[in-house]
Amino acid sequence: MRDAGLERAVNAAGGVAELARKLGIAQPSVSNWSRVPAQRVIAVESATGVSREVLRPDLYIKPARTEEAVDPIDAERAQEYALLAVLLSSAPSATLLKQITQLDGDATPLGRAHATLAEAASVAVASEVEREYFDLFVGLGRGELLPYASYYLTGFLNERPLSRLREDLAALGIERVENHFEPEDHAATLCEIMAGLVAARFPASADVQRAFFEKHVFRWMGRLFADIEKAENAKFYRSVGALGRVFLDIESEAFTFAN
Repeated sequence: MRDAGLERAVNAAGGVAELARKLGIAQPSVSNWSRVPAQRVIAVESATGVSREVLRPDLYIKPARTEEAVDPIDAERAQEYALLAVLLSSAPSATLLKQITQLDGDATPLGRAHATLAEAASVAVASEVEREYFDLFVGLGRGELLPYASYYLTGFLNERPLSRLREDLAALGIERVENHFEPEDHAATLCEIMAGLVAARFPASADVQRAFFEKHVFRWMGRLFADIEKAENAKFYRSVGALGRVFLDIESEAFTFAN
């Protein structure tokens, strides 16, 4: 039985089949959901317009905070990770593309990456970007790129990096969502986890954040973003690769100075 948030999303999308199509996943996967999986919340929000607070109030209703309020810089970092998570988890909807055109640019490397992504979104056609995402990350058999830590670190899927990640997620109290069959070392999932750590949705110290980033993200994801930039099938996603590469470099430098 679907919970209220998932029911709203299905109705907004025009049915289970249409929601699955918008997310770029198989219809049976969505049919088996009783609620929106944590790793899919941002993608469902962008595809349907139903807010994350409605989709998963257990994760996104913020408790009242005073002295524990999230630092504005951390809030911006979390938003950056969340944007990368949704773009890596599924093709952006027309609504999300329109929102991306509003990204502010400036003279900094990150600002220039934002401006480039906004410009790419302004001329992108949602159906064409959907096909681009399929060719890059899904494909008939496999896509041009395999966005998994195990593959980038060992050359094979479901290897030791994934088991190490699962051990660390268990230690952090982050559980795998039922009926979610994508391995946890997918780049979208890791970006979503980093967003949760930075925004304090998953309690963790700055040292724990840094260790998780260095062990599970920075060791390989920069190469993935560089590969996206030069991928044969990348058009819109070329700017996504550039944004991810620049942002990870900034994160790495910031964690180094924080030591």
